[in-house]
Amino acid sequence: MSATIAVAPGLAAAGLSKSVPSLSQELVGEVLRGLTRRGQKTLPASWLYDAIGSALFEVITLLPEYGLTRADAGLLERKADEIVAAGSPGAIVELGSGSGTKTRFLLEAAVRQQSPTSLGYFPIDISSAALESCAKVLAAIEDVAIQPIEASYLEGIRAAVSRRRGRERLMLLFLGSTIGNLSPAEAAGFLRAIRRLLQPGDTMLIGADLVKPEARLLRAYDDPTGVTAAFNLNLLGRINRELGGDFCLARFRHEASWNPKRSRVEMHLRSLEAQRVRIAAFDLEIAFRAEETIWTESSYKFEAGEIPALAARAGWHTVSQWIDYDWGFAETLLAVPRIAKHG
Repeated sequence: MSATIAVAPGLAAAGLSKSVPSLSQELVGEVLRGLTRRGQKTLPASWLYDAIGSALFEVITLLPEYGLTRADAGLLERKADEIVAAGSPGAIVELGSGSGTKTRFLLEAAVRQQSPTSLGYFPIDISSAALESCAKVLAAIEDVAIQPIEASYLEGIRAAVSRRRGRERLMLLFLGSTIGNLSPAEAAGFLRAIRRLLQPGDTMLIGADLVKPEARLLRAYDDPTGVTAAFNLNLLGRINRELGGDFCLARFRHEASWNPKRSRVEMHLRSLEAQRVRIAAFDLEIAFRAEETIWTESSYKFEAGEIPALAARAGWHTVSQWIDYDWGFAETLLAVPRIAKHG
């Protein structure tokens, strides 16, 4: 169940409907801030994953151009026993669980290695559809108690920590290179905030996509089948469905580009003409110039050594790292040091 989210006075003044569900009220704030700002319009990538967006992303992971998920899953399958042995978790907490398909390897390894006590698994996601799918996919694993948490990452971690049994260790999973959706400064701050919620000895496994040739990267984010375009455009469809928007999706085009200076792939939605869009939830029209874009996602790519360095700045210790060299993907296991670092 979603927590009630207070509406800021500015949103109320903009005419926010009281009938808008709490999660959509949070979306209202993001849309209002992102689409009315001066300069580059933006929408957060986290809102790409409603029921339709999550389903489209699952299709993206099957595309031959998108090797990231296969590399991630392959590493987890091959190295699950090593990863779990290095972390010795009593419970596993997953941020942005999605369908949970890749997580099966770690859960099964943890069950093999642990005592008869059941393993707690806390998938955290803002998508109730993703959590339902995750619970169904993983329900057949014996001795795993699945406790879905529909919340933002930090809120969900707090909830999972509150259910810790005694002194058991937690292992957090942040897979699929989701860390690449954060800028380096945001990622460091996020890792620092998570560390403060945990105890010494708790661990976190981070998946990170590595730098590769530009052409290969762009095919992964602008596939010829058009699935990624549909995934990106669905964000406008979500605003239409949840906030009463009247976006005409045919008047926007999906674009992906590589920014070598920032080491990131950027996804945009480009307005094909000058137009005005009304969003009923706050009774406002938003003007778009021809060729103006909405920046919807940044996906940072890393050198293998950057994740341990980033983690160290946030006060973590690197336990081990596993790399898939065919696609270029790394799994890095971090731990909260026994002597906490400041910051």
